[in-house]
Amino acid sequence: MMKDLNIANQLAVPGVLKIVVNVGAGEAVTNKGVIAKIQEQVQTITGQKTVVTKARRSVSAFKIREGLPIGVKVTLRGKYMYDFLEKLIKIVIPRLKDFRGVKVSSVDNHGNLNIGFTEQTIFPEIEFDKIDKIRGLQVTVVTNSKSHEIGRKLFETLGIPFVKSAP
Repeated sequence: MMKDLNIANQLAVPGVLKIVVNVGAGEAVTNKGVIAKIQEQVQTITGQKTVVTKARRSVSAFKIREGLPIGVKVTLRGKYMYDFLEKLIKIVIPRLKDFRGVKVSSVDNHGNLNIGFTEQTIFPEIEFDKIDKIRGLQVTVVTNSKSHEIGRKLFETLGIPFVKSAP
């Protein structure tokens, strides 16, 4: 990768800093037990303790008050991060139906990758019989890349399949 990006210093090579897995639960306004179920599922998927996210502002249209629990997130670093990334690339992404690749627009201008999954059942740890409702989750892979192109090159090197552009 140093040759491809024309980098002389090994420490300047881009790398993955952290992975954030986030699940929003708007239904937690009416059903108080939802957050605990989501926490259990995300802990099973990531192998790490979760944090409950709370609303920063009140939004009357959605019946949300400031400080109300509305989601769950977990930040992975170190060994947990690399284990999760490997599982994501080798097991989860190939299990997606009609998957042609990750869109190039999923990599932002700072080289971070954002992937949204419509259901948590694509993770092998989740047993379909034990879930109460299918929920989506967001995975953000944060890098120390300086641009979109460098971030994309890093993810291609890691094995993330991108959609082939039309000729």
